[in-house]
Amino acid sequence: MTVFMEVAQRGLQALLQLFMHPFYYVGILFVILQYRRQILFERKLFHTKLHSLLTETWRALLWGWIGGLAASVVMAVVGATIQADTVLLLWVISLLLLFVRVRFLCWAYAIGIIGVLHVLCVWFASRLNPASDLLAWIVNTLINLNMPSLLALIAILHLIEALLVRQQGAKTATPMFYASKRGKIVGGYNMQGFWPVVLFLLVPLQGGSAIPLPWTPLVGGGLWSGGWTMISFPVMIGFAELTLSRLPKEKARLSAKLLALYACSVLLLAFLAYVWPVLTIIASLGCILLHEALRVYSRWDELKRIPYYVHDQRGLKILGILPGSAAADMGLTAGEVIHKVNGVAVVTKQELFQAMQQNPAFCKLEVLNLEGESKFLKRALFSDEHHQLGIILAPDQDAMYYAEEKQSHIFSYLSRKLVGVFSNRSGSRPM
Repeated sequence: MTVFMEVAQRGLQALLQLFMHPFYYVGILFVILQYRRQILFERKLFHTKLHSLLTETWRALLWGWIGGLAASVVMAVVGATIQADTVLLLWVISLLLLFVRVRFLCWAYAIGIIGVLHVLCVWFASRLNPASDLLAWIVNTLINLNMPSLLALIAILHLIEALLVRQQGAKTATPMFYASKRGKIVGGYNMQGFWPVVLFLLVPLQGGSAIPLPWTPLVGGGLWSGGWTMISFPVMIGFAELTLSRLPKEKARLSAKLLALYACSVLLLAFLAYVWPVLTIIASLGCILLHEALRVYSRWDELKRIPYYVHDQRGLKILGILPGSAAADMGLTAGEVIHKVNGVAVVTKQELFQAMQQNPAFCKLEVLNLEGESKFLKRALFSDEHHQLGIILAPDQDAMYYAEEKQSHIFSYLSRKLVGVFSNRSGSRPM
């Protein structure tokens, strides 16, 4: 029982250390900015919001803690360790990369870059003569870091990310209007989620706790005999996907599988770097290149598929449903097709409006579900409800605005002006 009391005491100290860590609050601020921008897009395109800033922020923080604790348990069993100076260097590089592209906030890029710099510093250590204390600190940190542990950390974090994307990815999705490769306005989903993960890591420390751990970490061997302690630090994990051809849940499942495959690949690279240190530079480059390969594959997969959220001769395709609306109460979901309203076939928004006006107090729908089968729904309507039952329809060519597909930079999150929205008029410019 003594060892568990010792772990609890060290954990409490690490928790207090975490709350004094400025980068944890940077991560929370970034999550708030992300959802703020998402809600601005929703108001611009649909004149209402589909997500709550407070709810989504708390959800991200909660799942970040759950994922972090799970990753911490795995790291404790493995015995992979990270120095405090390395964590600081990782955050600095990540924040610098953030100004290039938001997706570079992922630690896979920072750790890959650090790995390459580590190898170069080891190779040319005898020739390095830092001109300042700062450069000396950077060089010493790079030389002394444990790259297999960092690569193992990335693998474990991406495995946790795969689970979070599988569980929460579809909930982060926002319906959007995009210009397709043929120039037509089509519907799609922007799926972007970030989680500030909190890690509690056991590290060997001479003069630390002398109480032996009840298990033997796989990595480190005799290092653990001299004592141990616990440190905490925040890590940002997240994903950014765009789909014009799949349902959000389907896209989330595909992304989760790819992330799990990436995690297994990086874990193999970490093992190779641990057994043969000469392969460290290959493992570091692979950490970056494989992550970019995921993005290239996802983009290629979307380009070869037909846009899904478009109207056809069967009726009007549903892009999204407002939470708490009549449509949500009736069980309508994205991807279904409104075939008839009050017995009248509809293929345009004008026909939908006219059909609903036939009986303003009651509505009967014939809807084609995701399998193409008809289902019949009916409901009384009230004066304070959304004029279109709370249904967000796929866009037609008269849509007023649409968004650009490319990933944004951090300045678009900080700006009060919504960046990345275009007016659907000749000679339009970004809003």
